[in-house]
Amino acid sequence: MVEFARLVRRVAICLAVISSGFGTLRGDDSVPESTLKLSGDKSVQDLAAIVKKSVVVVTFNGRDGQKQGLGAGFIIREDGLIATNLHVIGEARPIRVELHDGRKFDVASVYATERSQDLAILKIEARDLPALPLGNSDELSEGQPVMAIGNPLGLERSVVSGVLSGRREIEGRTMLQIALPIERGNSGGPLLDLQGRVQGLLTLKSLMTKNLGFAIAINSLKPLLEKPNPVPMSRWLTIGALDPDIWSVLPGGRWRQRAGLISVDGTGGGFGGRALCLANEQTPDAPFEAAVQVRFTPGDGAAGIVFHADGGDKHYGFYPTNGKLRLSRFDGPDVYSWAVLRETASAALKKEGWNALKVRVESERILCYLNGKLIFDVSDKTYKSGKVGLCKFRQTEAEFKEFRVAPKLAETGHSDELPSRVAKTVEGLTLDDASASEAFQTLATEDTGVVDLLEEQAKQFEKRAARVRRIASDIHAIKTLTEFNVTVNANTVDLLRGALLISRLDNPELNIDEYVRDVQRHARRIKASVPADASESDRFVALNRYLFEEQGFHGSRTDYDNRSNCYVNEVLDDREGKPIALSVLYIEIARHVGLNVVGVGMPHHFLARHEPKTGAGQLVDVFDRGRLLTAEDAQAKYEELGDSKWQESFLDSTPPKATLERILRNLLNAAIEGREIERLLRYTDAVLVLNPNSGQDHLFRGILCYQTERLEQARAEIEWLMSHESNINQQSINDLDRAIRDAQK
Repeated sequence: MVEFARLVRRVAICLAVISSGFGTLRGDDSVPESTLKLSGDKSVQDLAAIVKKSVVVVTFNGRDGQKQGLGAGFIIREDGLIATNLHVIGEARPIRVELHDGRKFDVASVYATERSQDLAILKIEARDLPALPLGNSDELSEGQPVMAIGNPLGLERSVVSGVLSGRREIEGRTMLQIALPIERGNSGGPLLDLQGRVQGLLTLKSLMTKNLGFAIAINSLKPLLEKPNPVPMSRWLTIGALDPDIWSVLPGGRWRQRAGLISVDGTGGGFGGRALCLANEQTPDAPFEAAVQVRFTPGDGAAGIVFHADGGDKHYGFYPTNGKLRLSRFDGPDVYSWAVLRETASAALKKEGWNALKVRVESERILCYLNGKLIFDVSDKTYKSGKVGLCKFRQTEAEFKEFRVAPKLAETGHSDELPSRVAKTVEGLTLDDASASEAFQTLATEDTGVVDLLEEQAKQFEKRAARVRRIASDIHAIKTLTEFNVTVNANTVDLLRGALLISRLDNPELNIDEYVRDVQRHARRIKASVPADASESDRFVALNRYLFEEQGFHGSRTDYDNRSNCYVNEVLDDREGKPIALSVLYIEIARHVGLNVVGVGMPHHFLARHEPKTGAGQLVDVFDRGRLLTAEDAQAKYEELGDSKWQESFLDSTPPKATLERILRNLLNAAIEGREIERLLRYTDAVLVLNPNSGQDHLFRGILCYQTERLEQARAEIEWLMSHESNINQQSINDLDRAIRDAQK
């Protein structure tokens, strides 16, 4: 067993070396010029009098125009750059900055953001501002005196002093632990040494004691100054917001979209705290059907589907509330114009997780379904037209998915007998059972519901939860990898769908078709910005202007190795990522615009290249906001990052399959670092779909199956290795074979 442990380490190190060819990129530190000239230690009182002029109040407004958030920030460049926390500025909201002298400015653009570090830099249209000098937080010593300025509980520019207690890694961020109190409103304020240099941004209050807090080290902010990703406010207001071409949001409530889900929180502007979001699509004439899946907190909350909505206070609503189902008709803005048509309890209502709601609207009656069960059959023809959409009430926080409207909807729920069949299949099977593979393949052919049912069973039988969840994961992986196999082995490889399927390995709820449509919407907007007969050159310029200047797509700098930077859907959501994921989106959007763009798999730093019908190709560094490169520039970039000799072949185009494998190698590298064995197994399965004759990956899958007690699958890998020629050392195969035999005794 000691020898086998060494084998595991050897294979892990080998894969880490393979993955290291797709390494990381870091920006250099820089310190902007400051208009405040400070020297020598000063007293807290003297220093506060000077630096207060550089501390600002940051607020953002809700959809009703009222102030909703309050935080602090500080001036870092005299031409109007303000540093703060990302969480201080909300999401897709108008932002305002108030200076020490009372002047107020609407933020013109969000100059740079880094979600993983909770950092943001704002730009206001002002000049000659008193900027603070940035220190080097790596040189700050434990026990060194520090002071902070913020707006705790709305008390503007309050001063506190203390000492640096230590450094901590919290959720992947380098944090300065400080012995001084932090309250709501301090976030984004500066932490300074007694020479007036900024050493950090206040961000977290300790839950253990009121006199302990945390700040983000200022060195984490500096890469944002080197390589900003400015987004004008007109575009910032669209980040995370629902697409106005698809949805109309009524005043009140905070609606957002991410990872294929629509979420809402905050109190709505209608009666009962009602918040509405209506689909812009033309509603079919009756009869028609509308459906959505919803989950919400708290358990007595209320959220569901509306129809025949006039865009104001009149509509029908079908929704769970207080543990019951309700069909209501809203005839106006108050309690006197609200009619509960039906209300009942139902055993079909799930207390946790997703509930499927559907209404069938006929000329004189309304049929309401919950999780496939008919709940109400009501005659009411007060309203006969209007929009369909989503609703929530009071303080409910809700999520919606799979919203559909059509004259007749295809059934997506599972059959009545599926729950018992799932339970029967699971009961008596072991993960090592020879019949397990066939049973899992059968369940994987079901369209919907299998994974959810298995999750429910896991909650009911806690002692078996780990086993059941793993079966659910296996089924999801089988379904996803089956589709991945079809996608990558087609005559023409669909690069975007292949990349999204890789993302779906870790995110079962990812709606691939929605992200494909999102890419197409971006392309349509680019095409609409140029004449129909625009040249390739003009379309290429329009593509770069739209993605990098207007939309702010950029490379991730301070959290480069986060796996989110490899998930194409999250890169599309957040507009930041690794070079390869950004390049996939660039290639696919360009294709829809009518441009031929290919991937260039240069080691350490993936590039793209526009290859026009006539003329020379143009290299593009999508990570660096679309910077155009010559071959010499690319070589210089490689030599900056790599230590082997440059080869001209590094600029050869990379086929889609090789691009997808490189994404998977990046994810494998991250999972090895995090020791996430189930992820490693999924990624390795996907690599073997692309490269089925890789002996290295077959051996690694055998090791992973052994470690997760999938012993028959591990045995199958041994048999494959023994029947195929490979460069794998025979002793490594024998070590794994002996370990499996010992475990099966």
